[in-house]
Amino acid sequence: MSRQINIFSSTDWLSVFLYFVLVTFGWMNIFAVNYIPGGTTFFSVHNRYTLQLIFIIISILTILAIFVIDSRFFSFVAYPAYGLGIVFLLAVLVIGTTINNSKSWIALGPLSIQPSEFAKVATILAMAKFLSRYNAKTNRWKDLLYTAAIIGVPFLLIMAQPDFGSAIVFGVLLMVLYREGMPGWILILIFSMIALFLGTLLISHFTLIAILAGIAIVAIGVLNRKVTIFLISVGTFALAVTVFAVLAHYGYFPRKRFDILLSSLILTSLTGLSFAFAKKIRSMYLVLGFLAAAIGLIYSVDFLFYHVMQPHQRNRVNVMLGVESDPLGYEYNVRQSKIAIGSGGFAGKGFMQGTQTKFKFVPEQSTDFIFCTVGEEWGFLGSFGLVLVYVGLLVRLIILAERQRSRFSRIYGYGVVSILFFHFALNLGMTIGLFPVIGIPLPFLSYGGSSLLAFTIMLFIFIRLDSTRAAYLI
Repeated sequence: MSRQINIFSSTDWLSVFLYFVLVTFGWMNIFAVNYIPGGTTFFSVHNRYTLQLIFIIISILTILAIFVIDSRFFSFVAYPAYGLGIVFLLAVLVIGTTINNSKSWIALGPLSIQPSEFAKVATILAMAKFLSRYNAKTNRWKDLLYTAAIIGVPFLLIMAQPDFGSAIVFGVLLMVLYREGMPGWILILIFSMIALFLGTLLISHFTLIAILAGIAIVAIGVLNRKVTIFLISVGTFALAVTVFAVLAHYGYFPRKRFDILLSSLILTSLTGLSFAFAKKIRSMYLVLGFLAAAIGLIYSVDFLFYHVMQPHQRNRVNVMLGVESDPLGYEYNVRQSKIAIGSGGFAGKGFMQGTQTKFKFVPEQSTDFIFCTVGEEWGFLGSFGLVLVYVGLLVRLIILAERQRSRFSRIYGYGVVSILFFHFALNLGMTIGLFPVIGIPLPFLSYGGSSLLAFTIMLFIFIRLDSTRAAYLI
């Protein structure tokens, strides 16, 4: 079903305006950081601000191309685009160039492209295509597993580069599944796993497992709504601890308290499983299963943290959590970032008057730490204004997503919102020390052709889909 509409009048020009505000403001800050009086000419390709201007022009041409293309084309090419993205992610592992400890770039003469940025667009398209099928249901395990595979394949390939920062961005797409009807307990479970991961880095295994055991016992009593089952669980656990402690005292069992705790927990769990089997108590199976999975996760964290994550990534996490101090290394970078932002005061030092960023005290001041330039030169007023523009764009995109008539467009729109929000929140958080420095750009502001072009394509595909929402029911 379709009808003729005026694309120009149906385009959401507020979103377009906010996009150009961010891109223009970003270029101004890149210029402020990199311009050197008496240096190379303005149009030299050795200048970052000149290259960024070229990237902006390419992005504008790309926007025009997107509006020329029929909006149904994006649904048609969703799977081929995803496949091409996977091919490029595989190719970068073979022929990629290593920059900042990650083999994430493919060199094309003087320029380089980062396939992981474009893989985000392709993944959102593929996910929207799959979930927009007439019989797709996000509360059905089969569809959830297929969707998880669509998200998981690029995640694993990017982790292999390794680029932990770009990889974790894909995890935020789970929020789209929640909007489309995924059971809330799955989201709670995921957040619990993240909390457990961080807890494992901060708390001893003994304390963490003891806390989990207490939670499991309480959960069994609450879910069954019977005091007797709760008392039986407590009594069995206490008896097991007593028995193993006595055996340890007489030398028949290891004296380590961790061994006593874990053995008592295993014995109690086996007793609980036998009781659940005899009385057909399904909730006890569920609680004990989650307990076993949680303990397994605790033991797998060490492997992930020390054998998968890179040394510089571990240091950043440890510094953020306060586990270790590195005042002359990674902690120094965040401190300089805070100094730059704080030195701007209420109204800032003025355009091109920043010293912390201008004299290279702040690392990557044109890319990951571009917000430091905003804070130093534009102060609280400029920073607050920038945050308002981002929030305004995100809120506007949510409104657009909710008014879509096709499920494909709505799912794609929420995918765009999720990715943009995650980049925005995490980038600002890492510049002020709330999150570890994992190296992700600030959308539309940070220097870089791959990120600017990928974010532009991502955003304007959705704006194009919205412009024809009344014409096509795809």
